[in-house]
Amino acid sequence: MRVFFTGGSGKAGRHAIAVLQAAGHRVVNIDQVVSGLANTPELLVDLCDVGQVFGAMSQWADFDELDHPPQPYDAVVHFAAVPRIMIGTDGVAFQQNTQSTYNVIEAAVKLGIRKIIFASSETTYGVCFAAGEILPDYIPVDENHPTVPHDSYAMSKVCNEATARSFQARSGVDIYGLRINNVIEPHEYIGQFPAFVNDPALRRRNIFGYIDARDLGQMVKCCLATDGLGYQVFNVANDDSSVALPSAQVRARFYAGVPVMSDMAEFGSFYCNQKAKQMVGFVPQFGWRDAVLGQG
Repeated sequence: MRVFFTGGSGKAGRHAIAVLQAAGHRVVNIDQVVSGLANTPELLVDLCDVGQVFGAMSQWADFDELDHPPQPYDAVVHFAAVPRIMIGTDGVAFQQNTQSTYNVIEAAVKLGIRKIIFASSETTYGVCFAAGEILPDYIPVDENHPTVPHDSYAMSKVCNEATARSFQARSGVDIYGLRINNVIEPHEYIGQFPAFVNDPALRRRNIFGYIDARDLGQMVKCCLATDGLGYQVFNVANDDSSVALPSAQVRARFYAGVPVMSDMAEFGSFYCNQKAKQMVGFVPQFGWRDAVLGQG
């Protein structure tokens, strides 16, 4: 597939592009910063400018395409965003994330692209960037859990889900939103996870979950290969929790009184990924225990 990929210069995007390229897809990176990824055409685009978005999505991307008229993309993957609160102002994060997502989905739908995948977030559940501590309504947290965030970043992601659902209802194209848990790159395991072993409370705001950046790429690949689901949102997380404590001890220490809605494995994630596994065949492969503890 020829894939229009926004945000490929970022932490998650770089790894996802590599996975898609290894699977044989031709990926064009759309960003405001050059990634330097090998064999990856790149267009520098301000996604908050609707004209630039339509232009980029309908033009040539590299010199080897010049012998033919510009070809439509087969899919759009939209990862570009202000990635969290406290980078700039709250209002700018909300404005840029919602405007860019509207522009990308609108252009894709109007240009006849039938597959759109966009990055939503764990923050939509309200736990991550809450003022003070908010406990989930139940565990493990699945896609039916209420999304009532406290912060502008998560608000933007909830709005983006509504935007995506509205465009899907009108157009009938496949639009899949990924509620991505805390993204970890391979080199970050050794640097970060020993602290989480010593102090599990550091992972409370991430619902004790995570997703390897390479596995996030696998999830995107699975979504590209799965047609006909209409509008869907998927939690994207590892099967494993991000702390050394067994899940029963995590429940007793951090989630006393919170209803448990399904059985959990000994070290099972509190951020449920069963829908992604069942509907698109997602199978996470990389985990922190292999890197830090030397065990599967």
